[in-house]
Amino acid sequence: MRIVVAEDLYLLRDGMVRLIEACGHQVVATAATGPETLDALLTWRPDVAVVDVRMPPTQTDEGLRAALAARSELPGLPVLVLSQYVEQLYARELLADGAGGIGYFLKESVFDADQFIDALERVAGGGTAMDPVVIARLLAGGPPNRRLDRLTEREHSVLGLMAEGLSNQAVGQRLFLSESAISKYTTSLFGKLGITDDGNSNRRVLAVLTYLNNL
Repeated sequence: MRIVVAEDLYLLRDGMVRLIEACGHQVVATAATGPETLDALLTWRPDVAVVDVRMPPTQTDEGLRAALAARSELPGLPVLVLSQYVEQLYARELLADGAGGIGYFLKESVFDADQFIDALERVAGGGTAMDPVVIARLLAGGPPNRRLDRLTEREHSVLGLMAEGLSNQAVGQRLFLSESAISKYTTSLFGKLGITDDGNSNRRVLAVLTYLNNL
């Protein structure tokens, strides 16, 4: 994969570059500021980008804004965003276009090499990859919601794992269920959440967005 790495902390940026290249992928460009990030994304059009949320010059959400701007110019551009903290708003904004190819991970998770590279590959493939820690923290602090309350305990478990970006097969392995059983659960929860297959939207992404919007 051709990858752009945008991170203002040199040691973390260099570490990610080394890890990515050690796994056989190519880092085509790096960036240390928001404007550099946007320029690199539009110039290189990578297979996937790793982008820090808070970057110079403002150290607020410069990286996130660069990623969103790049996706508006290049719809579906795969981006794995890194954040120091769990920010529900960031996850929601990233998923808002329903196109997929989005990940949201805490920086601490980068140190789990297998998890990080797996997330990059899933995002590059057009899927979602949500940090399990992010999902757990959002679950712990969220208010009840009527639509989510329609789901059974099992459907809620399936949706939570889907939010992490796992495939039906991977969800089945985690829950010790067959892939066909997971398929039935996903069809049921799509119906309960009012998500129809219109041929234009990624239903898994829309389900995850519903999930995040109401935690």
